[in-house]
Amino acid sequence: MTAMIIRILGEGQFDIAEEALDRLNELDAAVEAAIEADDETTFRPALVALLDGVRTVGVRHADDALDESDLILPPDDASIAEVRQMLSDDGLIPG
Repeated sequence: MTAMIIRILGEGQFDIAEEALDRLNELDAAVEAAIEADDETTFRPALVALLDGVRTVGVRHADDALDESDLILPPDDASIAEVRQMLSDDGLIPG
């Protein structure tokens, strides 16, 4: 069962099962830590790992479906400043 729909900007939506959220939250925490430290060296690989995690555990959502995304993630070429603006108190992925 789908727990949420995550959109990666410029790429599309992915259906994510609830049991995959803990792992994605771990990857999200690494992105958040890199942003808080303003560390570009660890930021880029952490963001790529998070997006790859979504692609790996997620199932591509039908492109013609009009379902609203529960979360929107930046593309893998986003800057620290751009991702910082997208962060909530829980990071990019709540939980």
